[in-house]
Amino acid sequence: MSTDTVYRLLPEAILIVTASLIYLGGAFWGGRQRWAGLAVAAIFLAGIALGQQGLAPDVASDTAGIHDGLALAAGGQIDALGQYIRWLTLVVGLALVLLSARPDGDVQAPELIGTVVLAVSGAMLVATTRDLVLIFLGIELISIPTYVLLYLGRRDAASPEAAAKYFFLSILSSALTLYGFSFLYGMGGSTDLAVLRAAMSSSEGARASLGMIALVLIFAGIGFKITAVPFHFYAPDVYQGTTNGNAGVLAVLPKIAGFVALVRIVAVALPGLESYGWRIALVLSVLTMTLGSVMGLWQDNIRRLLAYSSIGHAGYMLIGLAVGLAAARPAAGEAATFDGVGALLFYLAVYALATTGAFAALTFLGGDGKQVDGVDELAGLGRSHPLTAIFLAIFMFSLAGIPPLGGFWGKFTIFGSALNFDEAGLADPRIRTWFLALAVIGVLNAAVAAAYYLRIVSVMYFRSPLATPRGAGGVGAAVAAAMCAILSVLLGVFPAPLVSQATDASVAVRAAAPAAAAVTARATGTETRRRGAGETRRRVDAAEARQTKLATQ
Repeated sequence: MSTDTVYRLLPEAILIVTASLIYLGGAFWGGRQRWAGLAVAAIFLAGIALGQQGLAPDVASDTAGIHDGLALAAGGQIDALGQYIRWLTLVVGLALVLLSARPDGDVQAPELIGTVVLAVSGAMLVATTRDLVLIFLGIELISIPTYVLLYLGRRDAASPEAAAKYFFLSILSSALTLYGFSFLYGMGGSTDLAVLRAAMSSSEGARASLGMIALVLIFAGIGFKITAVPFHFYAPDVYQGTTNGNAGVLAVLPKIAGFVALVRIVAVALPGLESYGWRIALVLSVLTMTLGSVMGLWQDNIRRLLAYSSIGHAGYMLIGLAVGLAAARPAAGEAATFDGVGALLFYLAVYALATTGAFAALTFLGGDGKQVDGVDELAGLGRSHPLTAIFLAIFMFSLAGIPPLGGFWGKFTIFGSALNFDEAGLADPRIRTWFLALAVIGVLNAAVAAAYYLRIVSVMYFRSPLATPRGAGGVGAAVAAAMCAILSVLLGVFPAPLVSQATDASVAVRAAAPAAAAVTARATGTETRRRGAGETRRRVDAAEARQTKLATQ
């Protein structure tokens, strides 16, 4: 591995080394603030390292969008998509560490903090790779720490049950994902997405059929991570059985990694199968957002309600994936006004901030062995904890898509991408009709889901308090909630910069296809020249052997 590769992956390395130090140091020194402070410092240091890199000139100037040394040395890829997700993960990771800074007294603080940091590094790793092995490694670097988090959750009967459900179902999802990857490896003989794309571009018959099987298996395996129907069924029980902080980790980090993996693999490595991919994404989107919107109406447990909220938002994001797969690829460097993948990435950011902030506020309201479980426990919060109630109202309004918050622009871009599909009129009109129907279904589901978000707000401000929440969750949780609330408001008032970054990231995904072809062409040219040189050498050797034989005779 080259030194440049190490430099590019320095932010992830900082987080992994810090998590290891916290694990080792926690065996000798306990305490909470010490390890939380070290984790926060590591995230800031990783942010500084990432800021120093930016998009380096050799990366930005490469028409392929890939830095050759990094791509060839470690299967990595530094582009606008990777940088966008790395920054988003660092911001969300900071909030997750802060809300975990004061766990309950019977929870091992060092292990909990170190595990959160490790999961954050896994999400960042998925964003910086174009290799199937590293994608799977990054996803598992999120899944395995979450097993530990769930075990370190509450000390009651519900917590081990939640951990067991998530553990076994996550293993099943990993097996499905690996099975799909094995088909891709069998078709292309490589785990590099560029090589796989070249193999699929020239595939016919049986190989294309294997590609469709791989596509279905990958959607199924990663569908568990993003809680897409029908792979969602573990989420409500697991969220209800764990702590508010752990539920925040489960609701955000696996979704970030899962959607990035889907975009990388399906949009880059499987050319010719986009027509199947958008159909799968469209069906999953309708089922997912409908179930999440309707089932949330009957929930009284706040974490179970937010679990169905998470399911519903996965359905909205699948709209962007479906549009991105179905839309004709524009020329390199061009971007549609409402781009599917760009809308997905922007929505992912506003969802992550609002959901993390909501769980941070709930964590702050608990503490000392007690946490907020039911919606009714928030009654009268506007009088007992007015600032926290304002934060929660901001998060609920943002998740509902009410202006002028970031969630409004998220829904605006995601539904706009479906409504403006095929502006140039190049696609089959029947496909456009499907996306018009998808946008209408999405708007209706958003209206239904708004009912349970507004219910929480009404309970806080229009119900008499049953009991005053403790508000002993620590300063870190309060800071995390305030940070997410401020960012949600800023994204509502000034959405353009993040929309621009998300669009640039989408352009990087589209540019990855020609990049894959360029990488393969360079490799093929090198191999051809090598074979040509070898053939010339063999001919010279044969001529010399004949001359030697004649001279001997």
